This record gives sequence, C-alpha cells and structure tokens, in this order.
Amino acid sequence: MSDEDGYTGPATLILDGTSLTVDVVLRGNFEPVDGRYHWYGRIQPHPSLPAGTRKPEALLRTPHGEARGTLSDPDTWGRYRITGTSRPPFEVPVSLAD
Repeated sequence: MSDEDGYTGPATLILDGTSLTVDVVLRGNFEPVDGRYHWYGRIQPHPSLPAGTRKPEALLRTPHGEARGTLSDPDTWGRYRITGTSRPPFEVPVSLAD
C-alpha cells in the first residue's frame, strides 16, 4: 500500500541477477543540504537473502517504480536495511496539491 510517507507492501528485489519477491517498509525525505531525496527502509526476512553479504547493490521494484539501493547486514530480526538517493521506488508528493 502507498501512504503519504512512503510505501509498505510487496516488492521485487533484484540482487546479482536473481529476482526475489519481498515485503518492504520504505520511507524517505528530501535533504536540502545536498539537494537529493534520501530513501530508506527494511526488507522483511527472506530465506534467499544472502546472510553476511556486505553492502551489495540491488534494484528494488514496487508497483510505483524502481530504484537502485544498497543493502546493509541483517538486523537481529533478519531484516535487511536498504538505502538509496534520488528518485525512490515509490510515489513522492511534488506539489502542495499532492
């Protein structure tokens, strides 16, 4: 589902040429210091995500778009953090009317 702060729901994670269907919780914010949009979130545990892999780059697709991001090590609950800059893989309001 889309919400005004990001996206929560199913996504496709493409990592080293392999596509995985995952569940994500994504958020983001515009950073005026560098003039870029920074997005971030968590990928829920998935048995095919490589444990112990250090910062691999991945492509994340949602029904609203796609973006390249970087995965971090899994947390205690097996969720991976993903971060990226510029256009996120979800809709972002671009005007006051949005």
